[in-house]
Amino acid sequence: MTAHEHPSVRKFAEHVSPALMKLLGAFGSGRAFVRAKGTTLWDHEGRAYLDLVSAHGAANLGHNPARLVDALTRAASDETPNLLHVGPQLHAAELAAELARRTSPLERCLFSTTGAEAIDSAIKLARAATRRKVILYCKGGSHGKGLGALSISGTGRARDPFEPLLPGCFEIPFDDLEALERALTKHKGEVAAFVVEPVQCDAGVLVPESGYLKGAYALASKHGALFVLDEVETGLGRTGRLFGYQGEGVVPDVLVLGRSLGGGMLPVSATLTTPEIHDRAFGRVDRFDLHGGTFSGYALGARVAIEVLTAIDEEKLPASAAARGARLAEGLRDRVGSHPFVRAVRGRGLLVGLELAPARRGGRLGRLLSGVVSGVSRSVLGQWLAVRLLERGIVAQPAAHQWNVLRLTPPLVVTDDEVDRVVNEIGSVLDAYTELPLLLADVGQRLGAQFLTGLKL
Repeated sequence: MTAHEHPSVRKFAEHVSPALMKLLGAFGSGRAFVRAKGTTLWDHEGRAYLDLVSAHGAANLGHNPARLVDALTRAASDETPNLLHVGPQLHAAELAAELARRTSPLERCLFSTTGAEAIDSAIKLARAATRRKVILYCKGGSHGKGLGALSISGTGRARDPFEPLLPGCFEIPFDDLEALERALTKHKGEVAAFVVEPVQCDAGVLVPESGYLKGAYALASKHGALFVLDEVETGLGRTGRLFGYQGEGVVPDVLVLGRSLGGGMLPVSATLTTPEIHDRAFGRVDRFDLHGGTFSGYALGARVAIEVLTAIDEEKLPASAAARGARLAEGLRDRVGSHPFVRAVRGRGLLVGLELAPARRGGRLGRLLSGVVSGVSRSVLGQWLAVRLLERGIVAQPAAHQWNVLRLTPPLVVTDDEVDRVVNEIGSVLDAYTELPLLLADVGQRLGAQFLTGLKL
C-alpha cells in the first residue's frame, strides 16, 4: 500500500476485482471516494469532484439527498415488515398506485430490484401474455448483465463469453423501421415483443429519428407483438420529460424502470403494463405466482421510491433536466463543436454524448496513421478525456460500449454554474490538442501501453 492509498483499495484488488483496479490504475483514476452529497464526490484525501456520472443515472436526485435519508430513516425505524409474502405488501401497493397514476394505462406493476431483473420480467410477461417465443432487440442495445437481459443486448463483447443465451432472440438495426418490419414478417405470428431503448445510452447516446418509437409501436401492434420500452436509464426525468416516450405520440405496452427509482440508495425496479396484458400472463389463480422474488416490492425500497417520485414532482426535475441539458449541449456545440477532434454533440435532456474522432487526413502519413487513429478513437479517446477532466476535479466516463463518446449524465439537480464549468473545462482541455501528433503523444503518456494492446488485462 502506498502512503496515499486508502486501506480498502488493496482489499478491493485482492478480493473483489483485480482487473478493474488494474484498469483504473492504467487510466490514473483509481481514487477512493469516501463521501458524496448532491453533485459532489470527495476522495479520501479531501479533494472534491463534480460528478457527471451520477451512478450511471441512479443518483438523479443527487447523492444522499436529505429527504431520501429521512424517508429511509423513518422506514427503518418503525418496525414495518420489510419482507412479507403472506399478505398484501402495503407499501408496494402504494408505490404501484403512484407509478400507475403517472403511466396510465400501464396500471399493473411487477416489482424487482435491478434493471436486468425488470427486463427479465418483461420477457417473461411478453411470452406468457402472447404465448409466443421470439423477442426482437436492437444492435447496440444494452439491457443488463443477467442471462435473460444479455440475450437481448446487442453488444458482442458483453454477450459472447456467455453463449448460448436464451433461444428465440433476434437482433435488428436500431432506428430502422424497415428492418423491424422485415423481422416481424420473417417471424410472422411468432414475435412476443420488440424491446428497445428511447435513447441508446451505452452505444454512444444514440437518439433515433423523430417518429421511430411511434412507428415501431404501430408495426409491433400490427403483428400482435408487445412494444417494450427499456427506460431504466432514460426514465424519471433524465431526458427532460418524466419518461422518454412522452412527446413521441406513443405509450408502450410494457415500460421498464429502475436505477433512479430507488434514488441511488436502494435497489428498486419495476415493469409496468396494462391490466389486460397482465391478466393474460398472470391473471389466473394457477398462474399468479409464476413470477416474483423474495425482495420484490420490499417495504424499505417502496417507501424510498415513493419519496423519489414525490421529489421529482415537487422539485420539477424533468423541466430542470430539459433546461440544464439544453444549456450543456448548446454550450458544448458553441465551445468545441468546431474542434477538429469533435465529431458530434448529441443527446436528450441531461443525457449528453460528446463524440470524439480525429479527422482522417490524406497523404502517405494519413494513410499510415489511419489504423492508429481509428484504434485510439474507438478504444480510449473518451477515457483519455475523462482522465484529463478528473485531473481538473470532474468525474466522467465514456459510453460503456463506445469509448470514443464521453457520456455526460450529471444528477438532475446540477446547477447552471456547474454546467458552465463542465463546458469550460472540456473546452480548455481540447484547446491544447488541435494536432494529431500532440493528441497521440498525450494519450500514450497518460494511458501507457494499455491502449496499444486493446486494453487486454
